Order: sequence, then structure tokens, then C-alpha cells
Amino acid sequence: MKSSRINLVVAAGLSITLLGSCNIYKKFELPTKESALVEQYSKALEQPVDSSALGNLDWRMVFTDPMLQDLINQALENNIDLKNAKLNVDIANAQLRGAKLNYFPSLAIAPSGQGSKFQDAGPMSWGYTIPAQVSWEIDIFAKLLNSKRGANAGVLQSKAYEQAVRSQIIAAVANCYYSIATLESQLELTRATAENWRQSVEVMKNLKLAGRVNESAVVQSTAQYYGILASIPDLETALVQANNSMSLLLGVMPQKWVVNPSAVLTAPEQMTGAIPMRALASRPDVAAAEMGLAVAYYSTNSARAAFYPGLNITANGGFTNMLGSMITNPGKFFINLGASLVAPIFSRGANIAALDAAKARQQQALNSFENTIMAAAADVSDAMTAYENSQKKAAMLVEQTANLEKSVEYTQELLVYGTSTYLEVLTAQSSLLSSQMNELSNRLTAAQSVINLYQNLGGGRN
Repeated sequence: MKSSRINLVVAAGLSITLLGSCNIYKKFELPTKESALVEQYSKALEQPVDSSALGNLDWRMVFTDPMLQDLINQALENNIDLKNAKLNVDIANAQLRGAKLNYFPSLAIAPSGQGSKFQDAGPMSWGYTIPAQVSWEIDIFAKLLNSKRGANAGVLQSKAYEQAVRSQIIAAVANCYYSIATLESQLELTRATAENWRQSVEVMKNLKLAGRVNESAVVQSTAQYYGILASIPDLETALVQANNSMSLLLGVMPQKWVVNPSAVLTAPEQMTGAIPMRALASRPDVAAAEMGLAVAYYSTNSARAAFYPGLNITANGGFTNMLGSMITNPGKFFINLGASLVAPIFSRGANIAALDAAKARQQQALNSFENTIMAAAADVSDAMTAYENSQKKAAMLVEQTANLEKSVEYTQELLVYGTSTYLEVLTAQSSLLSSQMNELSNRLTAAQSVINLYQNLGGGRN
């Protein structure tokens, strides 16, 4: 009777242990019950991927300029950051292989030998042992399983980071390319305007000699001329910096890159329309944050598994001539089999602390995941708004520039006929230059908004 009660208690305890450990066997699932945003994200993953969406287009379909394509290809081959990201994938794969190999028995060989001799007892007796030990951990409570699953999530996370770097490099090269084109255009425009101003100064001097304007007009026009000349070094400095940034992206020493100043990026048709959550889920940083949450989940499971015993089976065998205290020749084979069940007792406090820390890190990973989704939505919204407003602004700037060109022409003619002042001419010419520069800057803003949106949607996979 007493024996049956003991058996019943043991069985009940074992059942409770097994029930309590069920969670450590589960695969990672998105915590949709803990976060409405994660639930929305999870539902979006169930929707099919739209291959025609902007973020899923091959980058060559978005950036069709042959010169830009060559530069992007060079960057993808030579960029140091991308090479390191690929190496991180190799590291994660090696860790995964190590986690898988833990399922197999380990084999160790430790040959040893010794000699002994008693006083005047004849020659020295030599003994030796050539043992081999095989140890195999039976994964009852999923310690190895969670380690392997966590390593696999780490591989997926590193691949997502690699894609994020790849997308970032493609966007950075394109941004540099159109920045160089814009600076070249602005420099060309400023130099041409400076030459026009130089001629205006000469006109003012001739008009002064003719008594049509005073010295103040000559001084004002000369000051404007030197003001334009002073802006040229700033543009040249910015151009050198842009070229150096391009060189760094391509992994080469600083050099000047030949870019067509009139290069313009045409937005794909996929720019229009609302961006669904499914498109945000394709972003590599979002995928990396999701896998980071999975890694934290399996780390928590591993911390839980530490509370349960571990079972190891060992086998020792080999060849020796040392039997007890005797040395015999020839040697004999030997083999030993054993098993050990190790359960934590006094380390329970440390295990509790480790589990609490793992749970906190898992919550941090969840917070980071939610923030990454929200940041992705904000990035896309910013890029879309910038593009739409740049299109509105472009039409206005075109009209402004056209009217200012007429204004400069009219005021110059009127000045010759004496019905306009030199101040009106200076104002019209300054306004025209400012409008033309703004038009070029807005063209760059439009291009950058397209590039940023493509990157923010995880573009550049192919």
C-alpha cells in the first residue's frame, strides 16, 4: 500500500513536470494577444505578396540609367559593409551547424601511459591506456531543440540584416548619383549666371558713362556679381564631398565620377496609392526585428529548460595493460557503460534570475519589433508626402521661373529706355537665379523621395 502511494506521488510529480514544461517545446508564434499592432502585422502576413509592388521590383526596373546601374553593381561587389553583412550570415550559419551537431554523440580520445619500478625489483614496468569516451545528451526537455531553433532564427535575422544593408547601399548610391547631377547642374547654372552678371556690370558702367545710372548702380551690380562668384566654391566643395561619398560606397579611393547633369529619375507607376501593411512586412529591418523576437523567445525557453534535469549517456572503451594494480602484457580491451541524470537543486535561484532576465529581454524585443513597424510606416509616409509635395512644387517653380525670365528680359529693356531702375533689374535677376536653383533642388528632392520610398519598402532584393 505504501509502495503504491509512493508510485502515485512520483507519477503525479512527473505529470506536473511534463505539463509545466510543455511551453518549452513550442515553436515561436507572433504574440498577437499581447499587441494589437502585432496582430495586424500577423494578419498582413497571411495575404499574398504583390510582386508588382514598388518594394518588390528589381532595382534595375526602378533605376534605369545605365551609368547608375554600373555604379550600383560596383557597390554591390565591393562595398565593405555588405561584405561584412554577408560574413555575419556565414557566422550565423556556422552557429546553426554547431547547434545541430549537439544532437550527435561526442567522442574523445585521451591516451596515457606511466612507468613504475620498485627498488631492486627488476626493470621498470610500463603501463598504458588508450581510452575512447562517447557522451550523448538525450534532449528530453528541449534544451538542444531551443538552441537549434534560436540559431535558425539568428540565421534568418542575419539574412534580413544583409538585405537591409544591400537595400541601403543601392539607395545610397542612387542618392549620391542624383546629388552629384544636381550639384553639377547648379554649378553650371551659377557659372553661367556669374558670366551674365559680369556682362551686366559692364552694361551698368556704360550706362553710367552715358549718364543713365549713377555710381550706386555700378557698385550694387558689382557686389551681386561677386556674391554669385562666392557661392561657386561652396558648390564645388559639396560636389567633391558627394564624389568622395560615392567612392566610399563603391569601395575605391576618392575620385571624380562623371555624371550627366541633366540626369532625372522618373517615378514608377507603383508610387501612387496607399501602402498596405503587407508591404511594410517585406522590409528587411521589420523581418530582422521579428526574428530578433524569435531569438529572444527561444532564449526564454532555454532558461526555462534549465530548471529540468539533463540525461547523459556515456560509454568508455579502449585498450590497456593496466588491470587494477597489475601490469599485464599483452593488453586487454575494456568497455564501460553509464548514464547520469543531473537535476538542478541549489542553482535554482540562479535559474530563476536567468529566466527573469530572459523574459525582460523578450519584452524588449517585442517593444523593438512594435517600434520598428511604426517607424517603417512613418518612413513610408514621409517619403510619399515628400514626393507628392515635390510634384506640386515642381509645377509652381516652373511657372515662377518662366515668369521671372520674362521679368529679367523686360526690366533690362526698360532700363535701356530709361523707364526702369537698376534696382528692379538686380531684383529680377536675383529672383530668377533663386528660382532656378530651387527648381534643381526640388528635382533632387523628388528623386530622393522615390529612392527613399523604394528603400523603405525593402527594395533591392534581386
